[in-house]
Amino acid sequence: MLARIPNNSARRACLKKRRLGLMKKMSELTIFYGGNTYHVIYSPDESELIVWSPHDEVQQKLDEYKKTHKLGQLKKMVN
Repeated sequence: MLARIPNNSARRACLKKRRLGLMKKMSELTIFYGGNTYHVIYSPDESELIVWSPHDEVQQKLDEYKKTHKLGQLKKMVN
């Protein structure tokens, strides 16, 4: 069973370790299987999404999504 880590600094350190482990695994999968992989990590403590991708096309698509998502937020603020 997963439980929230009550100590903020311990929680951030754990997230950092898990994020690095995940990035390593994704890199290995890309190398071993020759597939296209990417992942996006959201952390409430950070202002921006953490994106890992070896491919520029995926990064471009994500940037387009971010732009349209921000436009949607602005439209909601105006209404």
